[in-house]
Amino acid sequence: MYFAAYESNGLAGIAASEDGQAFFGVTEGHADYPGNIDTLLRAGANLKDFARLLRACPEVDMDEVKLLPPVQLPSKIICVGLNYADHAAETGFDMPVYPTLFARFNSSLVAHLRHIVKPTVSDQLDFEGELAVVIGIGGRKIQIKDALKHVAGYAVFNDGTIRDYQFRTPQWTMGKNFDNTGAFGPYLVTPESLPAGARGLAIRTRLNGRVVQESNTAQLIFDVPKLINLLSEAFTFTPGDVIITGTPSGIGFSRSPQLFMKAGDVCEVEIEGIGLLRNYIIDENQPSG
Repeated sequence: MYFAAYESNGLAGIAASEDGQAFFGVTEGHADYPGNIDTLLRAGANLKDFARLLRACPEVDMDEVKLLPPVQLPSKIICVGLNYADHAAETGFDMPVYPTLFARFNSSLVAHLRHIVKPTVSDQLDFEGELAVVIGIGGRKIQIKDALKHVAGYAVFNDGTIRDYQFRTPQWTMGKNFDNTGAFGPYLVTPESLPAGARGLAIRTRLNGRVVQESNTAQLIFDVPKLINLLSEAFTFTPGDVIITGTPSGIGFSRSPQLFMKAGDVCEVEIEGIGLLRNYIIDENQPSG
């Protein structure tokens, strides 16, 4: 099942689709509006139950509405670095025996078809196609065998990174959190629509139509159950939390010559079975439209 968060005429909406093609939904203010995805997850709702209700609602033309990030205000966005062996090698790092972790903030998120903003202070805006995991059931000290029961669904993420700021210190937080650099969408896809743990899915990043990253989620060093297990050693997951699982090789920083995103570029990240996330790059001083 595919769930979309959107805005229409200034009103928040939620829609569902069985196949990612025809969506049916409703906006706030209507009696049938159940709340956004964030609200439903935090209330412990079964998304499949709401999908049945939404299918009785009018069809939503997704080309005529403004898509929003699937989860708009997660309490935690935990990102994993160096989680593909080929990416660790291209950046000169050793194969990790424990995941490299950093956080993202809500202010960095943008939705499908929205602008990724290149800041004026840097020309090193890089692309990173990634699988996103959305937590549906909270908990701490989650066992590997139980981990996938805690997943509400999956989405696509472009972990847009300002490389010179990332590498100014051993901590990557600043380079990973410029406003409007982390693209998230297009939809939330529930687990029954995908292989267990979203494993074995092709992942590709394209810049202006050229494939710049190509791999498969089977190549993750730390897979989804292991990440949930490890992260929950430290903190309690809450519904709506997001894990960004890492990027494969091909990043612009490691190319010769280096390749960074600039105003006018179009970047797409596509994950098999989940969808295609497309964003347009603008300069910080350009109107966002």
